[in-house]
Amino acid sequence: MADAVVMQVGMLGEHALDAAARFHGEWAAKARAELSGGAGALTIVLAPAPFDHADWRRAAARDLARAYPDTRVNIVAGDDPAAIDAACAFLADAPGITGQYLELDGFGAGNPSGLNG
Repeated sequence: MADAVVMQVGMLGEHALDAAARFHGEWAAKARAELSGGAGALTIVLAPAPFDHADWRRAAARDLARAYPDTRVNIVAGDDPAAIDAACAFLADAPGITGQYLELDGFGAGNPSGLNG
């Protein structure tokens, strides 16, 4: 299988409508180019944003995944580099996960004990 690609996008704007327009106007084409180029999986990394950004981010992940059914596409958001790296590594090896928007934190997400190690 082709390599997993991580696309670092960052913050797109404070207001949800502006951020969605910028993502679809600029970054969606770059994502499609990666997907058309044979990426085995694409994880798009965004900066954290207020709750009103979640809907367009979920829709973008879902719609890109549907448009490229042979490739896994997910979007993660966070500002903790370790959490982002862990999520990207997990998604690279998770063949059943696609079309998801995952908000990350560095406080033991996925670890019910809350302990590291």
